[in-house]
Amino acid sequence: MNISVIARRHRLLLGTGTLLGLAGTVATLVQPLVIGDLIEAVASDGSVTWPIIWIAALFAADAVLAALHFYLIGRAGENIVLDMRTTLTGRLLHSQIRAFNKLEHGDVFTRTLADTSLARVALSSSVAQMITSGFTTVGCIVVMAWIDWKMLLVTAGCLGTASAVALLLARAVRKAAVANREDTSDYGSGLLRVLGALTTVKASRAEGREAERLTDLADSARRSGIRVTRLSAMLMPAMNVGTQVSLAVVIAWGMARTATGALPVEDLTAFIMYLFYLVSPLVMLFMSLGEFQQGRAAIDRVTELAAIEQEATGEAGAATVEGAPAVEFEDISFSYPDAAVPAMTGVSFSLPATGVTAIVGPSGAGKTTLFQLIERFHDPDRGSIRLAGADTATMPLAELRSRIGLVEQEAPLMRGTVRENLVYAHPDATPDEIAQAVEAAHLTSVVDALPDGLDTKLGEGGTGLSGGQRQRLAIARALLTRPDVLLLDEATSNLDSDSETALRDAIATIGARCQVLTIAHRISTTIGADRILVMEDGALRASGTHAELMERDTTYRRLAGQQLAPAGASS
Repeated sequence: MNISVIARRHRLLLGTGTLLGLAGTVATLVQPLVIGDLIEAVASDGSVTWPIIWIAALFAADAVLAALHFYLIGRAGENIVLDMRTTLTGRLLHSQIRAFNKLEHGDVFTRTLADTSLARVALSSSVAQMITSGFTTVGCIVVMAWIDWKMLLVTAGCLGTASAVALLLARAVRKAAVANREDTSDYGSGLLRVLGALTTVKASRAEGREAERLTDLADSARRSGIRVTRLSAMLMPAMNVGTQVSLAVVIAWGMARTATGALPVEDLTAFIMYLFYLVSPLVMLFMSLGEFQQGRAAIDRVTELAAIEQEATGEAGAATVEGAPAVEFEDISFSYPDAAVPAMTGVSFSLPATGVTAIVGPSGAGKTTLFQLIERFHDPDRGSIRLAGADTATMPLAELRSRIGLVEQEAPLMRGTVRENLVYAHPDATPDEIAQAVEAAHLTSVVDALPDGLDTKLGEGGTGLSGGQRQRLAIARALLTRPDVLLLDEATSNLDSDSETALRDAIATIGARCQVLTIAHRISTTIGADRILVMEDGALRASGTHAELMERDTTYRRLAGQQLAPAGASS
C-alpha cells in the first residue's frame, strides 16, 4: 500500500482546503495594517467608517474561510482513513495464511484502527496546518521587517532560540510515539490472548496472574504515553518563553522610541499585533510538526502491515476435464517455515469424482495439512495437485474454492443469526436449498427448537449452540454450496451416536454425487468409507478398504484395534 498514492487521490479536497486556509491567513495578515489606518484616522480626526467596514469584513472573511478550511481538511482526512482501512482490510483478507498466522491479532487490530487514525492526522490536518502556519509565520515576518527591521531582529533572536528547542522536542516526540504504539499493540495482543481463552483462564484459576500481566503491559503503554505527552507539552512552553521575552523587549524598546518620535504609535501597535499573530501560528507549526512525527510512526506501522504477502490469485482459463478424478496428488512435498521435519513427503494418490474417502493416521501425520494444500491455504514445495483434471496452482482461487466445501474441526461460526452463518458461502441460497442442507446435516429439530428459528442470533464463536450443533451447522453451510469435493476435518467429533449415524447416512448420500474426503478418528467412520488413506510421518503408507487394511497394514490395524479392543473385551 502506497500511502502517498492514497493521499494524492484526495488532493482536490486537500488543496482546496489548504488554499482557503491560506486565503484566511491573508485576511488575518491585513487586519493589523487596517487597524493601524484606523488609529491614524482617529489621531488625525479623519473618517473611520471605511477602516471599520474593512476590519469587520476581514474578521468575517477570516471566520468563514477558517471554517471551510477545517471542514474540507477534516473531510479529506476521513476519506483518507477510509481508503487506508479499505486497502488494508483487503490485503489482510487476501493475505497468505502462513504470513497471517505470524502476526499478533491485537497488533493487527491496533494498526488497522488506531494507527490509521493517527496516519490521517499526518496526511491531512497536520500537513495543512504546517502549510498555513508556515505561510502566516513568513507573512508576519515580512510585514514586521517592513514596519521596523531592527525590532524584528530582536524578536527573531528570542523566537529563534525557542524554535531550535522545539525542533529537538519534535524529534523526541516521534521516537516516543513509536515506542508508545508498540506498547499499546502489546497490550492489545495480550488482552485478545486472554479473552480468546477466558474459560481456560477461569478453569486454571489464572485470573490474578493474567490481570497482573495485563496491568504490567497497560502500565508500559501508560509510561510511554506519558513520555509522549510530556515532550509534546514542552513544545508550547518553549515557544511561550521566547514570545514573552520578545514581547517584553519590543514593548519596552518600542515605547522608548515612540516617546522620542522615532517610531509612530500606529507602527508600534501594528508590530505588536503582528507579534501576537506570529506566536500562535509558530506554536501551531511546531505542534503540527510533532503530530506529523507521531503520524509518520503510525504510517510506517500501517505500511509494514500492508506489505503482508498476498495469495496468488491464479490464472483465468484453467479448464476442468469431464470425468477426471476429483482430487489428484502427484509427488507432493511440503514443509512449514522453521519446521524441523517436512509436513508431507512424496504423497501421491487419485480419488474418483464420487465416493467417500477416509484419511486416518496418528497425530502429526499430515492429515490437516493435506486439506490445507487442497484449499491452497499453502502451496506445495514440490509436485502438483489437480482438481477435476485442472492444476490448482493455475486455477483462479475463487473458482477453486467454489468447488470445495470445508468443515473444520473447530467448526468456527461468526456473531450473527443462524441463517447468516448458514448461507455465508452461498448468500443467494433459496429456502428449499437451505431446508435441504439443514435436513442433510440432521439439524432440523435443532432449528425448530430455537426461539427464532433460523433468525436466532448467536454470540461470539456461535455461543447459543452446543459443540455438536455448531459442527452440524458448519456441515450444513458446506453442503449448501453443493461442492465437487467436500472436506470434513473430523466432522463427527462432537456428535452423539444418533446424530453421528444420521450424518454418516447423509455423507453416504452426498458421496453419490461428489467426492467426500474426511479425516476420521472414529473407526465407525472408516468402516463405511469406499476407500481409506493411511498417513504416517507426512507420507502415504497405505490405501484400501477397511478389510484390506486390517489384513495388511500394521498402523491401521493398531489405530483400529485401539477402538475395537475395548468392545471386544467387554463381549
